[in-house]
Amino acid sequence: MGLPDPALGVMSMTHWITDALLHDLQAKGTTACRVAVGRDFWIERFGSSAIISSRTENANLVENLVSWASEADWELKRIFLRRLVREPGQLDVPMQIFGEPQASPREVVSESGLLYEVDFSASYSPGLFPDQRANRNFLRERRPLRVLNTFSYTCAFSVAAAHAGAETVSVDVSKSSLQRGRRNFELNSIATTSHRFVPEDVPAYLRRLAKRGEKFDAVILDPPTFGRAGPGKTFRVERDFGALLAVTRDVVTPGAAILLSTNFSGWTTRHLIESAQELLPPETRFHIVPPPPDFFGETPSATVWALLPAP
Repeated sequence: MGLPDPALGVMSMTHWITDALLHDLQAKGTTACRVAVGRDFWIERFGSSAIISSRTENANLVENLVSWASEADWELKRIFLRRLVREPGQLDVPMQIFGEPQASPREVVSESGLLYEVDFSASYSPGLFPDQRANRNFLRERRPLRVLNTFSYTCAFSVAAAHAGAETVSVDVSKSSLQRGRRNFELNSIATTSHRFVPEDVPAYLRRLAKRGEKFDAVILDPPTFGRAGPGKTFRVERDFGALLAVTRDVVTPGAAILLSTNFSGWTTRHLIESAQELLPPETRFHIVPPPPDFFGETPSATVWALLPAP
């Protein structure tokens, strides 16, 4: 009896999305999704490209992915590899390992019928987090009038809200991210006249909004695990999330919805709820939107909606 093929071992330990679900997502206007998860890695689709996010070397993953994509009738043109590291910036920008090397690093993908431009050379993320798709759909269904999107990155939540008719304010310290956000508005033919893009520190800007008396009926609160918060200052979720939520509380209307989210591995949804219960009205309800079906029952982020009591 011969030795087992190591590639078959990798395939058997990998949970692949079904062909039916892949095609159903595409039929519903989604070409950005998770297609596989295994020990120490996962694979996500972005249009005709894929990103393998992995903690370890695995020479068989590319071959297996190409084979699986062919069988699933997915025209896969490029594959990128992203190393999962402890701290962002440690050589974690995706590197192309398969496909035409001269092709543009940018690609337009769709999610629930909306268009987003991803850029595989920009940073550790191409610009869209597929695990938040269900929360963006929930926001669209609520049809809020005014939405504050903090730590907005490339403004995916803002685009979803604006498409549903909301006025939005997107806040992020990165001007380049906000420029990419404007591009996403343009891709969806959404005029930016009723939308603001603010390149400032989020906590400081929240305090200024509160002083001006501005109110929002939906807020996206998804801070980074660690970040800079002005000269000589740092932000850590486990230390500063409560203070951030406290000032957020001052800019919401009665009956507002606040998305509490973090990808800090040390926290679960329970930590988010406990932090919110100390600061929000006792009648606040907490609603967990089930993860998208391609995330196989779990997502990289802990998320919960705090639904404030109506007057």
